[in-house]
Amino acid sequence: EAVKLTREVQQGGYGILTTEELKAKIAAGTDVVIIDTMPYEDSYKKSHIPGAKQFLFPIPEMKEWDSKETDGKSVEDYKKLLGPDPKKMIVVYCGFVKCTRSHNGAVWAKKLGYTNVFRYSGGIFAWKGAGYPVDSEK
Repeated sequence: EAVKLTREVQQGGYGILTTEELKAKIAAGTDVVIIDTMPYEDSYKKSHIPGAKQFLFPIPEMKEWDSKETDGKSVEDYKKLLGPDPKKMIVVYCGFVKCTRSHNGAVWAKKLGYTNVFRYSGGIFAWKGAGYPVDSEK
């Protein structure tokens, strides 16, 4: 898995964060957009990193934008969610290391011109495993 992850990161051109690094950024009040790429009903609604916004991405590599794979949302919808500042820190995560939804989310942020993009590869599984708080929607 480490080799696969390394290759994805190299190919995607984004950075990577550990659970502790992400927690420290949030604790420090860093201006960051956190994107949860998991399905809304099955995952995000139940638990997500506090402050994270949901935007579904598929597991297989999404070379071309496919709205069928993103809950009907367009590439413009994603750009709007990420915001107008191309230098703003963007952190994308999904379920766990093997999950590649976050790879797609990070790659598309880079394609849209964002330069400060990170993938939190541990995902919600590692976040909860570390005992960090999560939000849910009623």
